[in-house]
Amino acid sequence: MGQLVQVEGGEVWADDTGAGGAGPPVVLLHSGVGDSLIWEPVLPGLAAGHHRVIRYDARGFGRSPAPTTPYAQVDDLRCVLDHFDLSRVVLAGSSMGARTAVDLALSDPGRVAALGLFTPGVSGYEGLEVPEVTEEIGRLAGAGDLDGLVALALRVWGAAGPDPDTEAEARLRAAIPAWFTTYGHEIAGAPAFDRLGELDLPCTLLLGEQDQPEVIRCNEAMAARIPGCRLVRHPECDHFPTLRAPWDAARLVTELCERAQAG
Repeated sequence: MGQLVQVEGGEVWADDTGAGGAGPPVVLLHSGVGDSLIWEPVLPGLAAGHHRVIRYDARGFGRSPAPTTPYAQVDDLRCVLDHFDLSRVVLAGSSMGARTAVDLALSDPGRVAALGLFTPGVSGYEGLEVPEVTEEIGRLAGAGDLDGLVALALRVWGAAGPDPDTEAEARLRAAIPAWFTTYGHEIAGAPAFDRLGELDLPCTLLLGEQDQPEVIRCNEAMAARIPGCRLVRHPECDHFPTLRAPWDAARLVTELCERAQAG
């Protein structure tokens, strides 16, 4: 059931299936190239495993209002968990959402039973930004060229998609305005890359072999630093793994739930 959840200085839209089996609930965190609908293709596979699933739109994305005050993604995640009275969960995050998941696992490890990281980002890693891409985004944004921004994003992060890539394009058109409405409001998290060795929980990281090369290198480095991390290299995925391989994504999350329950 969809509802607005109060967070400090604002609110976010969240959806809760409200039912599940004996295992920990699953919380899905979306990327910056989409909103919570990016997980829609994965939901049937999770439902087949009888998991309670919560997903929400980060501030400014999807059905969540744009921020008007400073905020931190990890604090909003805590508010969502508290709202639904969730003491311990499996976190599955894509890109930006994976960064938030890592931040919570490091700052509040008792609340995270397992981590599913899909083409993740992480604070404190210096090699993700490509100056040419950043400059082109700025130029296109300054010109108000949403079509150009979508085309650029598909070239950089959507190499594995069909032509036309209608689903990824729709998700980008909805998400790109949030890149700018959240700018200046989001508080960056503390550097996490050098702390990945502190994680002590079941973790799977899916790397898309058709993703941006800088993201691939980051994901390889993350997997090498996280103790016991299972690295899955997916040949048919770019930066939209939940669109390219939804049943594989659901299977990996389900396996994490089983490992968390067994542990």
